[in-house]
Amino acid sequence: MAQSIKATGKVVDKNSEPLIGATIRIEGTQRGTITGINGDFSIECPKNSTLEISFIGYITQKITAGTNSKVMLQENAIALEETIIVGIGYGTMRKSDLTGSIASVSAKDMKQGVITSAEQLLQGKVAGLSIVQSSGAPEAGASIRLRGGTSLSASNGPLIVVDGIPGVDINSVQPSEIVSIDVLKDASAAAIYGSRGANGVIIVTTNRASGNTEKRSIQYNGYVAIGQVAKHMDLLSANQWRAYVRENSVAQAIDYGADTDWQKELEQTSFSHSHNVAINNSKESNGYRASVTYQNNEGVIKRNRMNRLAGSISGYQKGWDNRLRIDLGINANFDRWNPIDSRIFERMTNLNPTFPVKDLNGDFAQIGGTNTENPAEINTDRTDDQKRHRFLGYGKVELELIKGLKAVTNSSYEYQSTGTGEYKPTYAVMEGKSEKGWGQRTHAEYTNKQIETYLSYNFNITQMNKINVLAGYSYLDNTYEGFGATRSGFDTDAFLYNNLAAGSDFRAGDVYSYKGEAKLVSFYGRTNYNLMGKYMMTATLRRDGSSRFGDNHKWGLFPSISVAWRISDESFMMGTASWLDNLKLRAGYGVTGNQSGIGEYKSLAILSADGASYYDAASDSWKKSYVQSQNVNPDLKWESTAQINIGIDFGLFKRINGTIELYHKKTSDLLWTYPVPQPPYLVGTMLANVGDLENKGIEVSLNANIIRQRDLTLDANVTFAYNDQEITKLSNDVYQAVGLQAGSLHGLRGMSGMYSQIIKEGYPTGAFYGPKCHGIDEDGNYIINRDEDGNPVNEYLGSAQPKFNLGLGMNLAYKDFDFSFAGYGMFGQKILNATRMAMFDPTRLPAQNVPDDFLKSGITSDPIFSSYFVENGSFFRLQSATLGYTLPGVKKIGLEKIRFYLTGENLFVLTGYSGIDPEVSIPDNVLDGPGIDRFNSYPRPRTFSLGVNISF
Repeated sequence: MAQSIKATGKVVDKNSEPLIGATIRIEGTQRGTITGINGDFSIECPKNSTLEISFIGYITQKITAGTNSKVMLQENAIALEETIIVGIGYGTMRKSDLTGSIASVSAKDMKQGVITSAEQLLQGKVAGLSIVQSSGAPEAGASIRLRGGTSLSASNGPLIVVDGIPGVDINSVQPSEIVSIDVLKDASAAAIYGSRGANGVIIVTTNRASGNTEKRSIQYNGYVAIGQVAKHMDLLSANQWRAYVRENSVAQAIDYGADTDWQKELEQTSFSHSHNVAINNSKESNGYRASVTYQNNEGVIKRNRMNRLAGSISGYQKGWDNRLRIDLGINANFDRWNPIDSRIFERMTNLNPTFPVKDLNGDFAQIGGTNTENPAEINTDRTDDQKRHRFLGYGKVELELIKGLKAVTNSSYEYQSTGTGEYKPTYAVMEGKSEKGWGQRTHAEYTNKQIETYLSYNFNITQMNKINVLAGYSYLDNTYEGFGATRSGFDTDAFLYNNLAAGSDFRAGDVYSYKGEAKLVSFYGRTNYNLMGKYMMTATLRRDGSSRFGDNHKWGLFPSISVAWRISDESFMMGTASWLDNLKLRAGYGVTGNQSGIGEYKSLAILSADGASYYDAASDSWKKSYVQSQNVNPDLKWESTAQINIGIDFGLFKRINGTIELYHKKTSDLLWTYPVPQPPYLVGTMLANVGDLENKGIEVSLNANIIRQRDLTLDANVTFAYNDQEITKLSNDVYQAVGLQAGSLHGLRGMSGMYSQIIKEGYPTGAFYGPKCHGIDEDGNYIINRDEDGNPVNEYLGSAQPKFNLGLGMNLAYKDFDFSFAGYGMFGQKILNATRMAMFDPTRLPAQNVPDDFLKSGITSDPIFSSYFVENGSFFRLQSATLGYTLPGVKKIGLEKIRFYLTGENLFVLTGYSGIDPEVSIPDNVLDGPGIDRFNSYPRPRTFSLGVNISF
């Protein structure tokens, strides 16, 4: 017999993470073993024999048997694509079997660095998904749009589903605990969520204890970060102001003798740090996972900071021969932050650069005038404390009744509360002095109680015919309530906002409270059919009943169907097997709804205490009268979006995977508040379903495994999306709305009652509408189009909606080093630089400040809203770049892994926009002025963080 040896070793992936359950087989035999919890293996085998190491989703590797072998398996991109499990709503499915448009992002591909809101993880990662973060404040969130907005007044954000619980705040969970995010983009995929799925669905999967493998670990992840303002407005310095005064002999100019950069007076170098500890203990029958995170994030504006303490714990228990599984979990976080008064940004641009921050007595200096209060004083002499508590508890029971038939019940309770305490002391300018001290307390609560129960049955008609059938019921109870109180006229500032009763001045409206409740009941079903792995079909149907809907439309029906054909598996495609790994054609149609624009009780006639006061002789007192404040509308219902999607999935040369999507979606029954005649109506306006809106576009996603070697790997990905939007209907025979105005310019000098945008058929939302400017004439006047009477001629000037979205990413690994970068861009959108428009005013000098390039513009006339200030907002941002190093040999000291990394964020922005940052807010309601930059830009920081990941 051949001499035997005991072969030992460890199997890891490209990141040196152990691969648990990898198969080790002696070549030419059936003898083998699998790797243990640390990726280790041991097997008796003949000397000099060959071992074959394999693992699902990785390229099989052969080695000569020896001791202490380290085997690093490389990913097989195509095989991984086949095995990726994707959340589809009320279940999962292999990505290769999908018929709808669903994009998946794993934790390793998400944004790195300082993360203050979970939405940031997806920036630039999914074609057609726009994540806009218009503020650099640490407490600020981001807005999410998928394939363009579908509403004029309701929410345009996707439905968030966390661990199977729909309608949850995505920030209820720690970003560090998110392991994957699946985005349901088309209606055929999202229709399973009915009246809440019109804007798409984002399914978040967290790092729960699983029980799929035995695992015990302790992990620490932490970083420290510093940040500085990435870009400043180019305003006149004190010396430039003085030079202007001398050169133009401005006699009335007052030089206060200081040299003040008001922007930098408000700024600071921010210091932030974050620490996360996670403990995992999983076995086949039971296990748990616990995680806690503490973050302290400073803003780049003084006194602006946020603290967050977050934690989660989940556990599971199996029983009845593994047919029963019970999951329980809790997520909670506690935020405290100090926001800034956004009015400081306008004041910092208005003040003369020779004016000092403080006077000779050490007090904040003040100067007379409108909007010229000292911004440093406003930012200092205020107390503004805010807090937010989030809680999400859930319980899930799965029971296999018979082979293939599973019953699932998922119940959850979500609670959120927010509270504010604000005080402006008696010595503070503006409200403090004028109100003799001003204090306010507010409190708001939100609860979301729901239960979902469904049956799922997998069975095979034959070996080639596979069917999954799902049927379920859902019940949701949502309640919100709150109150607030305000007082002024304080004799002392000692109490701050903690003793409002000490204020002597109060008036009507200083105390308020509110409460609302809504219920949603749903029945839903889905069928998946797979024939030979080549022909696939999915059909869904959901019926929603909502208390928000009018009496004539209490229930809504939302169907969908989608099919897929794996062309590459056909016999006539055998000749392409050497280069074509996968080719699948998909097509789907579905109808989804959006009920978020219908507030509670909006279909009912409502009374309010806003009538005239009257004298009640019986009580010898004056009382308020109640009047009808809202008309009844029994026809009020959800906004409905019908969408067609055609997609192609492909794989080339075992290195490239891609997806191309074409879509067209039409939203009908848009909600808007219309004027109505009095009589017959008692109130002059009514919320009604009338309008139509269309979005159509194309999306492309590419992933390339460029280099796959033992010590060197290089991956790259790119996403591209184009969307075209048009309002096609706003009126009918009953409700009329023609040329609605939006984007108010009220408050800017000379522009009271003026608007910059129009809501009109034939245009997208956020359409800028005004005169076109052809330059500045020799007298310093704007050259604009005018009619025969000399009035400006208004025309379409572009939209705040981006036409194109782009995302880029790259991952490089060489031995123990890794490097990655990610960037994203938006193109084709317009921005009204209202800040610049207000400052391009010759009357500002010498008392106030102006941009440096205003002096070079030659403008002598008052500002006019025109295309001169509507700028191209296209940009590309290098979002982050990370360099990491994994320390080798840490096993000797009892550790599993130590990785150090350095990350830079917001490293540069390529743009032609003249403002501070081209990523400008796009609110849901078009009346709120999407794409308008008006003294509201909290500067975005450029941040560098140094971190460490330690595994035990």
